[in-house]
Amino acid sequence: MRLLFLGDVMGRSGRTAITTHIQRLRAAWKLDFVVVNGENATNGAGLSPAHATAMLEAGVDCITLGDHAFDQKDMLGFVNQEPRIIRPLNFAKGAPGAGARVFEATRGRKVLVTQVLGQVFMKRAYEDPFGQIEQVLKTHVLGGGVQAAIVDIHCEATSEKMAMGHWCDGKASMVVGTHTHVPTSDAMILPGGTGYQTDAGMCGDYLSVIGMEKAEPMRRFVTGMVKGRFVPAGEEATLSGLYVETDDRTGKAVKLLSVRQGGRLPPSGPPEA
Repeated sequence: MRLLFLGDVMGRSGRTAITTHIQRLRAAWKLDFVVVNGENATNGAGLSPAHATAMLEAGVDCITLGDHAFDQKDMLGFVNQEPRIIRPLNFAKGAPGAGARVFEATRGRKVLVTQVLGQVFMKRAYEDPFGQIEQVLKTHVLGGGVQAAIVDIHCEATSEKMAMGHWCDGKASMVVGTHTHVPTSDAMILPGGTGYQTDAGMCGDYLSVIGMEKAEPMRRFVTGMVKGRFVPAGEEATLSGLYVETDDRTGKAVKLLSVRQGGRLPPSGPPEA
């Protein structure tokens, strides 16, 4: 199976890149399933139902959220109506929506998508992500009940993301980090057959400070004072993420490539047909 995971969508620029390019990439790379992290798609803070719907209609199969899952209050109700949106497993007891779900990809093959929030340097004390992921992967066995399993580890610390990759090795097709918006160059297949990258990067304008217009973040760093709001940068976005090919029999990764498409970063990914 050919899987594509794209990192945090930042504002209008990121949304436009998704809706403009996703069908082209699906066709050129013969993709079977596409997951996008959309938690910053609406003004850099959360995801609105309208923006979620636009990305799904453009050809995205599943959207994951993150610690900003419900910054847009309409998502509290919408996440129960739209099964293609996944919130973090360990967001909070009683949170609406689901933290894991099995989807049908091409030719009837089953794909598990799940997301968990890390604990290190995060603003809230979330429940143990490792125990939560373990239970989901035990329930949906790779190469058994599902032909692929995708884990989005949404957190600050690279060490915690790496630990999650090794924790899931052999039990997931892909473990990819989100949240920090900077793509890492460590894409690899772990010894047990799990495709891994510490951070997918963002789908946003990279002439920015992690997707925000430069002026206000720079002012705060230099002066320690707040003058205005953070505003998503609006020039052409680069789509960033991870492409993984799996063995349908085992669900394990056999090939992977970091993805950069459009915008300011040098392009990478599978050659287009």
